[in-house]
Amino acid sequence: MAALPEFDRLRVVLVDTRNPLNIGAAARAMSNFGFRRLRVVNPYEVAFQSARSAVGAADLLASAEKFGSVTEAVADCSLVVGTVSVGPRDLQHTLQRLEAGARLIRDHIASGSCALLFGSEKFGLSNRDLSHCHWLMHIPTREAHASMNLGQAVAICLYELIRDAAAAVKRQAKSPASSAEMERITDTLLAALRASDYPKLNSSVSFHSAVRRMIRRFHMHTGDAEFFLGMLRQIVWKLEKKK
Repeated sequence: MAALPEFDRLRVVLVDTRNPLNIGAAARAMSNFGFRRLRVVNPYEVAFQSARSAVGAADLLASAEKFGSVTEAVADCSLVVGTVSVGPRDLQHTLQRLEAGARLIRDHIASGSCALLFGSEKFGLSNRDLSHCHWLMHIPTREAHASMNLGQAVAICLYELIRDAAAAVKRQAKSPASSAEMERITDTLLAALRASDYPKLNSSVSFHSAVRRMIRRFHMHTGDAEFFLGMLRQIVWKLEKKK
């Protein structure tokens, strides 16, 4: 099986990973299915160095990109998808099953970049991590044992992506806005809310994440994002000028 060009637009992002066996298994699955862009956020350094000896994936691990935060790791991606297990957790996103989610990702990487996030072995992705996501994806498992091994979860998700890769749509005329552009909109909107003395701004520690989630639901193209950001900046300038 030859790796398709659009596979290079997918970034597999491991967040707070601690087990070298899991890191190695994830890297090997990526190599098996033709995905080369591995990113790690705050990895346990001893585990990450140990994982570099993963069979068949040492070169992939050697070229892995390290980041200090999810914000930095997804900045150049126009779609961010988080993986979760279904349980009692109150999720604030649209949740897709693996089959449907893989189709959406395949369609997207025909024209734009995507980050697929996997959380730590013990805790998964935090609410703050999830606030960067446009939607979430889960692998259907039996209710009594919903959580999966990290390496296995990466392998299953990537296999589903390549299983019908020919279904990916042709490149779209407009490029979707990157996470960095959406983050600038989020920050500028928050600045406008501060300048207007919006009452709920400081009433909840989760307000910033809620605004970030809302902005990502807009699914903007690059041109629209720039246009909207310009409007917000004008509002901030006017509000601050009045003070």
